Amino acid sequence: MKAIMIIYNQAHSEKVEYMLDKLAIKGYSLWEDVRGRGTKTGVPHLGTHTWPEINKSVLTIIEDDMVDTVLDKVKKIDAINEEVGIRAFVWDILKMV
Repeated sequence: MKAIMIIYNQAHSEKVEYMLDKLAIKGYSLWEDVRGRGTKTGVPHLGTHTWPEINKSVLTIIEDDMVDTVLDKVKKIDAINEEVGIRAFVWDILKMV
């Protein structure tokens, strides 16, 4: 099993939800109002007057064979508008109850 955390500008919300539905990923946790700075540009997304953009984050646990499919979809979303921002991070799940 693998965990994938996808952090994205809220402008991508519909695309991420659509991706999860199309890939039949039913279980996930969603965090709204995620604040931070992008790794490529360092542009802050802080939800403030100066830096008004804000991110969301979704965490899902999936089978190993789904990882490349999810990452490919995230790359495609990012390619539509790289300035908006979306990133995915993968790590092993050793145990789960």
